[in-house]
Amino acid sequence: MSAGTWIIVGGSSAIARACARRVAAAGADVVLAGRDRADLEHSAADLRVRFGVDARVTEFDATNPDAPAALVAGVQQAARPLNLLLAFATMPEQAAVEADRALLRRGFAVNLVAAAALLDSFAPLLEAQGAGRVLVFGSVAGDRGRRSNYAYGAAKAGLAAFVEGFGARMAPAGVSVTLVKPGFTDTGLTWGKRGMALAASPESVARAALAAVAAGRPVSYAPWFWRWIMLVIRLLPGRVMRRLSI
Repeated sequence: MSAGTWIIVGGSSAIARACARRVAAAGADVVLAGRDRADLEHSAADLRVRFGVDARVTEFDATNPDAPAALVAGVQQAARPLNLLLAFATMPEQAAVEADRALLRRGFAVNLVAAAALLDSFAPLLEAQGAGRVLVFGSVAGDRGRRSNYAYGAAKAGLAAFVEGFGARMAPAGVSVTLVKPGFTDTGLTWGKRGMALAASPESVARAALAAVAAGRPVSYAPWFWRWIMLVIRLLPGRVMRRLSI
């Protein structure tokens, strides 16, 4: 984790902040990318003072189709190898999505299309350097279509399939790709939502995610027990799932 530069996209999220602190503590430089430049500047300044690493900020708007190429161009001079972390998402309530198709389109545009475009844009650079790590945050919601959040879950399921294929593409070049599926996490994305009894802290999710990256695991759940929860949910017959409100 100490080598090169970590490009952290969605750098204002709680999990991204926790990951940034951990890789900076190990000695890696950091580029924080996102929409809230002022917020990111505060985080970067903290990393520079606290850990003595190079930490800088660049803008990234997942709704802008030109943003992935601009980000790639903007990190060409960063210390190699470049490592990439994707932690941006949007998660409106399912009822709101059903009432407003614009939210449905935006959800897929941000959670799937933008993430896939960013990975694809970085692919030639990662292959050329012949090293590096990629960490993508998905969600347990992508493991099964559920009544309570099937729009968000469908986008995350698509992302999981894309990341699996992307990892296969990167493997011959020596680039490790890890998809981490957090369960309920205490972040701004889940603020006020029901069913948060099992919510993990962003710090614990970051620790588990980076451990999975270090181990070279292609898929990991955070916290670990979600692997078994989701196994049970995946094994439920369709007729049972249709009766559940989860």
